[in-house]
Amino acid sequence: MRGMNRRGLRLELVAGLGIALAMPALAWAAEGSESLATQTTLSAETRDQGGRTQAVLAVSVTGEDGLPASGAVAFKDHGQQVAGAVLDAHGQAKTMLSMVAGDHSWQAVYVGDATHGTSVSPKAAVHALATSTPSFVPTAAPATITLTAGQSGNIVVSVTPENANALTAPMFVTLSCSGLPDQSSCTFTPENVEILPTSTTALTSTMVIQTQKASSTKAQNLQHSSASPIAMAILFPGALGLIGLAWGGRRSRWFSRVTLLALVGFVTLLGTTACNPRYSYLNHGPIPNPATPAGTYQVIVAAQSSTGLTATTVTTNVALTVQ
Repeated sequence: MRGMNRRGLRLELVAGLGIALAMPALAWAAEGSESLATQTTLSAETRDQGGRTQAVLAVSVTGEDGLPASGAVAFKDHGQQVAGAVLDAHGQAKTMLSMVAGDHSWQAVYVGDATHGTSVSPKAAVHALATSTPSFVPTAAPATITLTAGQSGNIVVSVTPENANALTAPMFVTLSCSGLPDQSSCTFTPENVEILPTSTTALTSTMVIQTQKASSTKAQNLQHSSASPIAMAILFPGALGLIGLAWGGRRSRWFSRVTLLALVGFVTLLGTTACNPRYSYLNHGPIPNPATPAGTYQVIVAAQSSTGLTATTVTTNVALTVQ
């Protein structure tokens, strides 16, 4: 009975010691799994360009460890996402966006990354003057989007007319994008929107960003060729020798025919071996498609109109993250 008590006491001591040793490791793991808190700051200035008031927005994001954060930020105006930006190596981003006339309240929202949590900047108020010419302002929502290679995502692009009542004819605005990573594309539906002299509300188009997943096709022999490298090593010098004899020896009619037949046979052989693209496909299979590279990219959404004499282009940004 006394032995059993001693054994039970030993088991309790071992269990207690194991828990005591495991607690620091568990605490460290829990701490490592938590994202670092961040702080986002935003400054906003106005600039007149081409009769339109533009906001110059500068954002900075730092972690609680004092190091710059990475990833994307979304800019909001009166609580609505209108554009996105990608942080540089210093955790900063700067962009210039057009604004419709009136008061604006800008705010930057950091979406976080693998090690940093989200944060929101204080609001920055600016005022935009009315333009004297017909114009428009594009915005995008959501302004940041994360896709796994092979996925597609939808973004609503809004084109808000400004001073449209000064139009003497409809204004057509064409939408396009640039800055996409390799192996990706974008489409707009519709690609063109029409602003009428009576237009007062925003016109919308759906932007679809399509990424590409790596192909699982592996190179493999689809059929075996009867021509071996050894045969090629023998036939190629032989063909060259026949050509030399044809031009160096007596050019009799019989010898010319033999040489011509040899050359035809050699060309036919090349057409059925590695010099033929079909041979490469049948023996090695199709080339696998690469995936869209992982990373964060700033995609520029451009809205352009033309009167036949002058063209007007206004842009906004979308931050795309590919995993």
